[in-house]
Amino acid sequence: MKRRSFFSKTATGLFGLGITSNSWANTADKKPFKVCATIDQNKVSFYSEVINESIKVVHIADTHLFKDDERGIPYQKYSSRMAKAYNETRHFQTGEKTNPEEAFEQALAFAKKEKADVIALIGDIFSFPSEAAIEWVQSKLKATGIPYIYVSGNHDWHYEGMEGTLETLRDTWIGKRLLPLYQGKNPLMASHDIKGVRFLTIDNSTYQISKEQLQFFRKQVATGIPLVLLVHIPMYAPGKGVYFGCGNPNWGAATDGGFNIEKRPKWPESGHTETTLNFHKEVFEAPNLLGIFTGHIHKNSIEVIKGKPQIVADDNASGGYLDIDFLPMNEKDLKLIN
Repeated sequence: MKRRSFFSKTATGLFGLGITSNSWANTADKKPFKVCATIDQNKVSFYSEVINESIKVVHIADTHLFKDDERGIPYQKYSSRMAKAYNETRHFQTGEKTNPEEAFEQALAFAKKEKADVIALIGDIFSFPSEAAIEWVQSKLKATGIPYIYVSGNHDWHYEGMEGTLETLRDTWIGKRLLPLYQGKNPLMASHDIKGVRFLTIDNSTYQISKEQLQFFRKQVATGIPLVLLVHIPMYAPGKGVYFGCGNPNWGAATDGGFNIEKRPKWPESGHTETTLNFHKEVFEAPNLLGIFTGHIHKNSIEVIKGKPQIVADDNASGGYLDIDFLPMNEKDLKLIN
């Protein structure tokens, strides 16, 4: 499968956001600060006056590791399709043959070479919750010496054809297999403070948001601290398909074309819950949100809603990852956007 590069041409966006720092949170007379985001291939740079130190993030999604061993034999009737899905891939830029293990190691090697502050693993790192694959990832991450953040994708916890609701299966396999990757954090919602910017991981791998997650997000917005949202499934944007599925008004049983092949419960007839739709609305209205980073689609894109950029990464199974820098804005550049 031939894949194009992240962007065929450099894209630059200026986003004037009404965002307040922590000290401004309840002060109406303070001037909102501005954010500038630039994108060139898989390199993303965010500039803002509220960023005091540079932060480098290597963002990895959709590796789809299929490693397994004898411990996985009892589950082969549930894992067999996905175990064959990504055995060999084509690099999204070069077209050369690669595979998930090689692609993951290359992304980690880049993170180590660039002395990244954090590695963000944003779901579908695994094609199913294989003990062998999870242990392999943990060992590779440990070898880098770089802190990491993890939030699950829909495949990370899904054994195809296993009975249970999406929420029950997610809870089960997070508890049985994935839990060590969260390093003591809440698997469904957590905050990670890095040099004055707060990275939020919210698990939307069932396409829905719970009341507890929405309340968590509201509390984070109320702090006034600069926020970055990390979710596996992209937030809906006008013109995008149903797999931009978090807050998508067209999401539901009528548009669920994948439940048979994925052997999972069909999406509900009623579509999204009111909570999920409220989450979507509040994300794009959050005054202190710098941006959203996600995956799931296996194809790069950028959407801007109400001045908030959402950036979707190419799949790591095909060599994709994002090289993200959050950078202070110098005085000359501040004059350009003020």
